Amino acid sequence: MRILVGWDNPQECELISMYLGVSENEVRICATPEEFLQQAAAQDEWDIILMSITSPDPQTAYDNFEQVRQQHLDTPIVGACPGQDTFHLARFLTAGMRAYIIRDDGGDFMFLMEVTLESVVNSVKAERERFVAERLREEVESVRKLQESIIPTNIISPDRFDVTARYESSQIRVFGGQPVTLAGGDYYDVFMLDDENLVLLVGDASGHGMKACMSIMTMHTLVGMIRSNRYLDTAAFVKDVNNRLCEQAIVNDDGGFITLLYGILNSRTNEFQWTSAGAPIPIVHELETNQIYELGTLDDGGLPLGIVPDVDYDVHTSKIPPDSRLLIFTDGLAEAFPGEKEQFGEFGIPGIMQSLQESRSTCLDSALENLFRDSNAFTDGSGRHDDTSVVLLGRKN
Repeated sequence: MRILVGWDNPQECELISMYLGVSENEVRICATPEEFLQQAAAQDEWDIILMSITSPDPQTAYDNFEQVRQQHLDTPIVGACPGQDTFHLARFLTAGMRAYIIRDDGGDFMFLMEVTLESVVNSVKAERERFVAERLREEVESVRKLQESIIPTNIISPDRFDVTARYESSQIRVFGGQPVTLAGGDYYDVFMLDDENLVLLVGDASGHGMKACMSIMTMHTLVGMIRSNRYLDTAAFVKDVNNRLCEQAIVNDDGGFITLLYGILNSRTNEFQWTSAGAPIPIVHELETNQIYELGTLDDGGLPLGIVPDVDYDVHTSKIPPDSRLLIFTDGLAEAFPGEKEQFGEFGIPGIMQSLQESRSTCLDSALENLFRDSNAFTDGSGRHDDTSVVLLGRKN
């Protein structure tokens, strides 16, 4: 610790210096109020300040305390006084003095001086850490609310189809089992492009926190700006979004990127046209046979957005069979890991498929709820470490 001491007994100064210097503390002892004020006025930073509250008299000591406190607002000040003068302490403590030491005639108080000062320093440090943690929690919550503000709440689906969707923040458990909800960069959107074409998309910005959130907000803004062009070519749309994102430093600084699955369902022909920019491949579940399969392979994934401009993307077209379900999702759903360190693996595509098959006879909303429940259960209560967006569409006939 760096300790500044203002003392009024020259005979005790050497002993105090010895006791406080045992643990390699840096100690500066001032034997007069004038020297103490002069040293306090210097630009030096101290971890803690110890001063007599009766030297040269209680009123002057209080005035000196007020002056020093204004000069060192972040430094705790500890007062020292004889037992018969403790009634003066109330005034100092009310004005912001952190703690006090009672001086005895035999000087035994000096044995406890270092541990008292160290305790005060640790207490102040803990308070600051709690304050910073609370501020960070508030900022994370603000980012999370900002992120959730772009998630659609009312989804309109065409005739013969139902759509349900859900976004869930990542959540981890820390010391004491307390859950901490993290902010991230997941996003989904569902909207009618015209009377018969329904757009389904999910996006995922790399990383967590404000940067990921602002990246996905940027993409959301671009989607809103250019969707008025009524792109029916999903690859052209994704290429346009990618070119514009490559110009955004908020996205690609420090190697950032966004994955995107952009699809258009024609409700008249039941054709689903989709383009992937690094997103997981869509899954179809035929309810009558309980058959389930992906609509492509990893080679159909495409390059994530915001890395290289003028990338050509592929268009894939699939028929959505009668009485079936279509799932698009971000990788947080699959990348759920066991909570126990000795266990390995992830929930993965097999876990997703099994959950869908087990929900074959349930309604669309229940099937979606079961997906999140099963994915989270796989983590043994530790929570998914990545936020997750899922869109589940059902064709009735």
